[in-house]
Amino acid sequence: MLYLLLSAGGAAMKLLSIFGTRPEAVKLAPILIALKGETSIMSQVCVTAQHRGLLDQVLDYFRIRPDHDLALMERDQTLNALVSRAIGRIDHVLAEAAPDRVLVQGDTSTALAAALAAFNRRIPVAHVEAGLRTYCVNAPFPEEMNRRAIALAADLHFAPTPMARANLVGERLRGDVYVTGNTGIDALHHVLAQPERERGLPPLDPAKKLILVTCHRRESFGAPFAAICAALERLAARDDIEVVFPRHPNPALDGAAPVNVRLLDPLDLPAFITLLDRADLVLTDSGGVQEEAAALGTPAVILRKASDRPESLAEGAVLAGTDPDRIVRAAEVRLDGSFPPLAPSLAYGDGRAAQRIVDVLLGRPIEEFEPARDRMRQIG
Repeated sequence: MLYLLLSAGGAAMKLLSIFGTRPEAVKLAPILIALKGETSIMSQVCVTAQHRGLLDQVLDYFRIRPDHDLALMERDQTLNALVSRAIGRIDHVLAEAAPDRVLVQGDTSTALAAALAAFNRRIPVAHVEAGLRTYCVNAPFPEEMNRRAIALAADLHFAPTPMARANLVGERLRGDVYVTGNTGIDALHHVLAQPERERGLPPLDPAKKLILVTCHRRESFGAPFAAICAALERLAARDDIEVVFPRHPNPALDGAAPVNVRLLDPLDLPAFITLLDRADLVLTDSGGVQEEAAALGTPAVILRKASDRPESLAEGAVLAGTDPDRIVRAAEVRLDGSFPPLAPSLAYGDGRAAQRIVDVLLGRPIEEFEPARDRMRQIG
């Protein structure tokens, strides 16, 4: 079944994209850009500003101007308070904007609130980056539960990979599933093509191997984060390694300052991508960074007990959890020449995911993303 973005009488359909965090903005930006050239779609944007400063960086970079800004961010807000306020405020926007379809991305509290609010008003929901699973409800928390609930509310599922589609098909959900590739890879291609993307990059020691670190997940707070910091200190103690850690602004991560590790304020998207591209290794608990690292050929050690990106493991990433010994051992194997160099991977996309999504929304036929086929094209 194809979903034509036409309302009754043939008028352009009203599409409302709702998001609130930096990762959502990065991954929806290519779709919003592609929508600008489509006269059959009236595209509007609602942001909850679940993450204010980090979100605004991306909005400014991609020149996205929200039609509705709910400004929901509060210091130390609980998940229940955030979701409750988000549903209420989004419901008012839905009543005012009267969209024919709502578009959400990923697995955030904003995405969950938007999907529930739209579902309760019987507004169709399209889900970008659908089908990621660990099948462990607390890993990642609360994202695993969020994405499963969103899948129940959605009637149109844009799966980034064949593995994600297989998960959705196995769950016998309503609606249609399309494998599009991940729009995050579209955004990566956009950044890499821009001049002066190194602006804001910190000075680096060219004589040392570079480890880039990102850590922000709720399940990493407390003792797990302290264990990660212990591993970073051991790695940073080596004379041939430089460890760079752009810190997430979440107050729960305040206080810990691993010795000899360069702590940075959050980087803008171009500087971060450039740093990730230059890094000899990334240590991360981020799903998006796993995808970007694979696409760049940057080795990754995943600081989680379970990954919802099994494609990364197939492409050479290692799941180390938060045990310091495992983290250090995995890092040193990849830095000391015992692990073969990685080539850039096509596992997550070819840079055309956003156009596939727009084409599906408009009822156009698409050639779905197949990593194996695109790999053969690259080799050929």
